Amino acid sequence: MTSRTWDASTYDRVSAPQVAWSEAILDRLELRGDETVLDAGCGSGRVTELVLARVPEGRVLALDADADMVRATRERFAGDPRVEVVHQSLLDMQLAEPVDAVFSGATFHWVLDHDELFRRLAAAMRPGARLSAQCGGEGNIAHVKGIADRLYTGERPHPWYYAGPQETRERLERCGFTAVETWLQPWPVTPPEPLTFLHDVILGPYVQRLPEDERTPFAQAVLDELGDPPVLDYVRLNLTARKI
Repeated sequence: MTSRTWDASTYDRVSAPQVAWSEAILDRLELRGDETVLDAGCGSGRVTELVLARVPEGRVLALDADADMVRATRERFAGDPRVEVVHQSLLDMQLAEPVDAVFSGATFHWVLDHDELFRRLAAAMRPGARLSAQCGGEGNIAHVKGIADRLYTGERPHPWYYAGPQETRERLERCGFTAVETWLQPWPVTPPEPLTFLHDVILGPYVQRLPEDERTPFAQAVLDELGDPPVLDYVRLNLTARKI
């Protein structure tokens, strides 16, 4: 996983696009309602609520690598025995018991080693368990990144891995998955609170390397070049599969 840190409260406030993506990802899991589901990259727990609503007789294991996201999710579900929150990287994940299904939204592109990622997921799943995920895919935010790279004067950060559908299919199959489907989906977004969204969600790897007084001006300069309204050129990589 990358080493960037998150402000969970801000992310929770502006994460409407991530929530909007999640309903379709969950629909593809086809849950009965009594499963144990791994939310792989739970963030602030806002989407975990959607996962939990799909398993009224089941439970959710909410996992994230960021300490502030884990704190926020634990606070959100304090006292709910159906949710266990785990502070772990997906590349270090070791679960006490295998899960029946895996959901993930807007997380896998932060993991640079997808071969190890899918091996870890397969090891965490029961035979026949289902995986439904979406992350940034090939071409994701290419325009935004192009502006940021041109305006940024330091060493350009590249903490994302935006994979294509064919290579992802092949990786999943090598790691013990079947019934694999992968596809790209353009999804342009005009974000809520555009400056905050750019600063905290997309440009975080850039701004966290800058002195404090240069961070907001940098994000504003990128925003100024996106036009009015600012449109972010998201491309989503969807993937579904079943553990053999």
